[in-house]
Amino acid sequence: MKTESKPALLWGNTFFFALFNLLAVTAVPLWGVVHGYSGIAWIAFAVLLMLGGMSITTGYHRMWSHRTFKARWPVRLALALFGGMALQNSIYVWAARHRIHHRYVDDVERDPHSIKSGFWHAHIGWMLRAWPTSEIDFSQVRDLERDPIVMWQHRHYWKLVWTMNLGIPVALGWMTGDILGMLLLAGVLRLVVSHHFTFFINSLAHTWGKRPYSEENTAVDNGLIALVTWGEGYHNYHHAFQSDYRNGIRWWQYDPSKWLINSLAWVGMVTDRKRTPWFRIQRARLTMEFARLKQRAEGEGIQESWRELFEREYQQFRETIGEWQAIQMRKVENGAEVLRDRWHQTELRTSLKELEFRLKMQHKRLRALTTIITPETA
Repeated sequence: MKTESKPALLWGNTFFFALFNLLAVTAVPLWGVVHGYSGIAWIAFAVLLMLGGMSITTGYHRMWSHRTFKARWPVRLALALFGGMALQNSIYVWAARHRIHHRYVDDVERDPHSIKSGFWHAHIGWMLRAWPTSEIDFSQVRDLERDPIVMWQHRHYWKLVWTMNLGIPVALGWMTGDILGMLLLAGVLRLVVSHHFTFFINSLAHTWGKRPYSEENTAVDNGLIALVTWGEGYHNYHHAFQSDYRNGIRWWQYDPSKWLINSLAWVGMVTDRKRTPWFRIQRARLTMEFARLKQRAEGEGIQESWRELFEREYQQFRETIGEWQAIQMRKVENGAEVLRDRWHQTELRTSLKELEFRLKMQHKRLRALTTIITPETA
């Protein structure tokens, strides 16, 4: 672990997690066997689980921690309220720790939940002891101090927690005539499931999956993890392009947080969505594929002709990147006034499209080459 002598236990956190997890595996199923749960209780469980989870991924994470889009105050207020229901601390605290995680990812001395300190530590252990890495550095979130909703939520966080986690289930239970059943299902079980789904991002999403965009850290992409984390399972992409409001960039990738942001944008409640240029994404992906293919090409039993073909493809890739960088420099040198000229806009746009198409075709060739360059082809 991080130090030879472990820090003191945080007894409040330890008792809470132990009690609620114990209730979730004992009292919740026992009540279901003896009394059963109504369909309304299950609907409440699912709806509140979704509202809390999506408020963390969409609000706490993508909007406030990474500033990937802006939202009008009704959206921010709703995300702050239901984010409090998820019981993962205030926006102010959550974002401060998360920004540190991104800055020092995998550093066991500074990352609050480094996977290199162990799976258990990354998943939940980091919250059970007074680890120095869990100390909150509010200098990371000075920008959030200008958001009145963030600071209001921080000041009234525990009132909000009790109201949302106790008040809503009790009110729903009173209306349906089963207060205890609603508390167990839409309160206890919903909170435990919500917590572990979020904790999977710190543990499983740094352990089990692929790294198509970067190998600089342990973050991985895994579509199965995305199913239970409201789209956060494409974690390798997120760490490579953390200013992008999307995690799943393909239309078929499960990312309900992205879909929610887009839906709110269509009705004018969200603005300034940040997207990573497609060329940069493909450049990162091809860089990784070239690095892996290079290892194969340098292996024994590979025909010299295949090595030469690899070198030609790589040289073309570098030339394409060089041309793209030259266009970016032209944009800077020409300035905003020249770029407003319709001809210059068209010229730059078509030049970038040509380079994007070149990368797309090279990606197809590289895939074919990957299946060919193996020791068996000798």
